[in-house]
Amino acid sequence: MSKKKNLPLIENIEITGIAAEGKALTRIDDCVVFVPYCVPGDIVDLQVTKKKHSYMEARVERFVKYSDRRTAPVCPHFGNCGGCKWQILPYEEQLRYKQQQVCDNLTRIGKVELPEISPIIGSKKIYEYRNKLEFTFSNRRWVSWDDIHAAGGIDNVIRDNGVGFHITNCFDKVLDISECHLMQPLNNEIRNFIRDYAIHNNLSFFDLREQTGLLRTMILRTTESGEVMLIIVFGEEDVKSQNALLEAVHGHFPEISSLLYVINQKANDTINDLEVKVFYGKDHIMEQMEDLQFKVGPKSFYQTNTTQAYQLYKVAREAARLSGNELVFDLYTGTGTIANFVARRAKKVIGIEYVPEAIEDAKVNSAINHIDNTLFFAGDMKDILNREFINLHGRPDVIITDPPRAGMHEDVINTILFAQPQRIVYVSCNPATQARDLSLLDAEYKVTRVQPVDMFPHTQHVENVVTLELRND
Repeated sequence: MSKKKNLPLIENIEITGIAAEGKALTRIDDCVVFVPYCVPGDIVDLQVTKKKHSYMEARVERFVKYSDRRTAPVCPHFGNCGGCKWQILPYEEQLRYKQQQVCDNLTRIGKVELPEISPIIGSKKIYEYRNKLEFTFSNRRWVSWDDIHAAGGIDNVIRDNGVGFHITNCFDKVLDISECHLMQPLNNEIRNFIRDYAIHNNLSFFDLREQTGLLRTMILRTTESGEVMLIIVFGEEDVKSQNALLEAVHGHFPEISSLLYVINQKANDTINDLEVKVFYGKDHIMEQMEDLQFKVGPKSFYQTNTTQAYQLYKVAREAARLSGNELVFDLYTGTGTIANFVARRAKKVIGIEYVPEAIEDAKVNSAINHIDNTLFFAGDMKDILNREFINLHGRPDVIITDPPRAGMHEDVINTILFAQPQRIVYVSCNPATQARDLSLLDAEYKVTRVQPVDMFPHTQHVENVVTLELRND
C-alpha cells in the first residue's frame, strides 16, 4: 500500500483503548485514531490512512514496544484474516470490554434508567466453538504483505487459486485459509482436501469479477453429537466433475452424514432461493438442547455457537418467568428455537418470522418434539404484528424478541406498546440498536435486568438480554 500524500507518520504513540469493529484506539490532541490489530499498552509508529475532522484511521508501521496485556495469536492468518481480531487480547480482557460496550451503549444511546448490569456470561469454548462456516473459492487469491515479502516483491507473487474468507469490505478478494480454529479440526481437513483435489484435477475456481468457474463456495455445519453437513456450491454445471469431486469427498470423509450440492449461476452467493440436492445421506442434521431436538437444514438459521446458545436461551427463559398460563409472542422466531424452548412452560406460543422456510422448520421442530401449543406465521414483522393480529390472537402476557442487527421497526415497537404485555424479553446481537429501541419503550416499560452473553470469543460482538416490566405507576 502506497502512502497517501499529506497523511502523517505518527511515532512512538501508546494505544490506550478498545473501539468498535474490533479496533484499538489512541488520541492525539482532540482527535481519535482507530488502529487494527493492537491492544492497550502497545507503543507503536502509525501511518495514517484516513484523516477526517474528528478522527483518523491508521495502520501500524512498527511496534516500538508490545503491551504486557498482549497475548500471542493462535491463528497463522491473524493480521490478514478479518475475523478474530481480539486473539491478541486475553479472554478476560475481551469480556471486560464487551461488558463495557453494553454499558456504554445502553447509557449513552438508550439514556434509560438501568439496574446494575449483571456480569457477562463467558464462553467455555474460546476456540472451535462455531457450528457453521462458509468458505469462498477464488481463482485469484488475496496477496498479503507476508506473501509479497516472501516472494521478494509484488511482481514475483503468483496469484493462484485459493479457498477461504473474504477480505473485509472486499467482495472480490479472498484470503486462502490453511488453518482456522473457529470450528473443530475436521473443517480444515475437508477444506484443504477439496482445494488440493481441485488443483490436482484442474477444476476451475470461481472468478468473482467475471462470475465464471466451477467451484464457488462451500458450507460446513456440525452438531454437538458429531453429525456433519457439507454443502458444495458450484458456479456452473459439469456433472462429471461435480460427481467425481463429491465421490472423492464421500470416500475420504465417511463421517459426513449429509453431503449436499447446489448449482448457483446467479450474481449473488445466497442459496435460499435455490434447490439443494442430496448426493449422500440426509438433507438435514439434528441438534439437541436439553431434551429437545432441532432439525437443521442447509438453509436453516441456528445460533452458530451451540453451547452458548443454550446459555442465552436459558437466560431468556428465566427472564420470561413463565408459570404455564401465559400467551407468549416470539418475534423474529427464526426456526422456532426459542419458541419451542419455552413452550412447555407457557399456555401458548406464537412465533413470527420473515423467512417462510424458517417457519416450516419451526413447525417441524414442534412436531418432532411433540409440542402442540405453538403457532407460527411467516411474513414481514411490521406487516403481520399489528392491532388486528393482537385483536385476533389475544394480548400477549410476555413478548420475547430477538431482532436482526438493525433492531425493531418503529411500527413493531408501537404495536408492542399497544399490546402492553406484562413483560418483554429483548435479546439482541447489537446493543446499540437495542438501546435505541429501549428508549422508545421507556415511557411504558422499565428495564429490570441486563444480562450480556458472549457468543463469539475473539470478536467484538456481544449478545445482550434485557428484561422490561410494564410500569404500573
